[in-house]
Amino acid sequence: MTDHTATPRSFSASVPLKGRVAIPGDKSISHRSLMLSALAVGESRVTGLLEGHDVLATASAMRAMGADIERRDDGEWRIHGVGVGGLLQPREALDMGNSGTSTRLLMGLVASHPITVTFIGDASLSGRPMGRVIDPLSQMGADITASPGGRLPLMLRGLAPAIPLAYRLPMASAQVKSAILLAGLNTPGITEVIEPVPTRDHSERMLRGFGADLSVETDVDGTRHIRILGEAELKPQTIAVPGDPSSAAFFIVAALIVPGSDVLIANVGLNPTRAGLIAVLQAMGGDIELLGAREVGGEPVADLRVRHSILKGIAVDPAVAPSMIDEFPILFVAAALAEGRTTTTGLDELRVKESDRLAVMATGLKAIGARVEESEDGLIIDGTGGDPLPGGATIAGHLDHRICMSFAIAGLVSKAPVTIDDVAPIATSFPNFEALLAGLAQ
Repeated sequence: MTDHTATPRSFSASVPLKGRVAIPGDKSISHRSLMLSALAVGESRVTGLLEGHDVLATASAMRAMGADIERRDDGEWRIHGVGVGGLLQPREALDMGNSGTSTRLLMGLVASHPITVTFIGDASLSGRPMGRVIDPLSQMGADITASPGGRLPLMLRGLAPAIPLAYRLPMASAQVKSAILLAGLNTPGITEVIEPVPTRDHSERMLRGFGADLSVETDVDGTRHIRILGEAELKPQTIAVPGDPSSAAFFIVAALIVPGSDVLIANVGLNPTRAGLIAVLQAMGGDIELLGAREVGGEPVADLRVRHSILKGIAVDPAVAPSMIDEFPILFVAAALAEGRTTTTGLDELRVKESDRLAVMATGLKAIGARVEESEDGLIIDGTGGDPLPGGATIAGHLDHRICMSFAIAGLVSKAPVTIDDVAPIATSFPNFEALLAGLAQ
């Protein structure tokens, strides 16, 4: 990461949070909206697109391969697609910036088109291995030349017609699954992904929504068989991207733990592979009401009304971890304010995120007076029963946006301000986070 001047910020005890808040669009769905619209024949319209650097890298890449993509002044995106099989040879390398999702999914798209594409990215992305995607796509006939260690820069020469594949995922990965399914769109016959451990299913839902012939069968042991019939014809769609549940999580917990709060969070995506936090908070006694449940582009969506609640500590079932892995830092803050003990286990993955989130959250929570014990694969937290935390410390955020936002919320229920050493990472993932929070504390 390039050097920048740290931006410290303090967060202090808050008045009750009141009002309505609309959070940024879901990143996973934003990427897929652009990709599938670019492969449909006709004009798709997308509102609520998350306009962060990663999603804009996807838009730029689809433009470079022939799609007509325009953002209107009212925030609506209009996409005229080229049709499945219609991707054009880009004139130069596709710069993916820092977006692993863009890279892996676009490698899948390109693999079954007769074009050659070079993928480049920033230093961080160029350090991340792409072998998990290279392997299945090579089996489908793509010719891939990567930098040492299966890294970017990487050149992919697609094959059309590609070879249909039945591929068992060696480890859970929604991105690898999606890359294979997207390659299968332009591959004759049936391409199958066998998924022993379920992962986010945005690709399956959206492919169906655009008209692809896709089926999912689940064995008795929970293994999913996802099959897509190739040479598909995708139909243009009108998509309202739902709000990102990971972004909503901070406002849900803030409303639960700041006394007197009553907040409506509009248009939140409630895909069951992503919404584990809500069920856990409800099990702790959180007053979270789902209003106007509906389906948008194949995705379940609702408005959430959240009111201040006295939470009770629970033992969190490790089986829910995959559906809320990014939300554990903010859950730990909720647990620090609950009555009694909250235990979490099975969270090894949190040690290899943007930071070691178990160690960083344990250290930070202890610094502001929470009672926390760190285990190998989780935290044990004894809550205050709703009393404010002492606060008064400066927290090292480790350039991890979720750590920074979690401690910002902790500051709202602390006697002395909680200072975060650098809030710049928040701006990269959720630019209007502080403004939305301030708007509720009027």
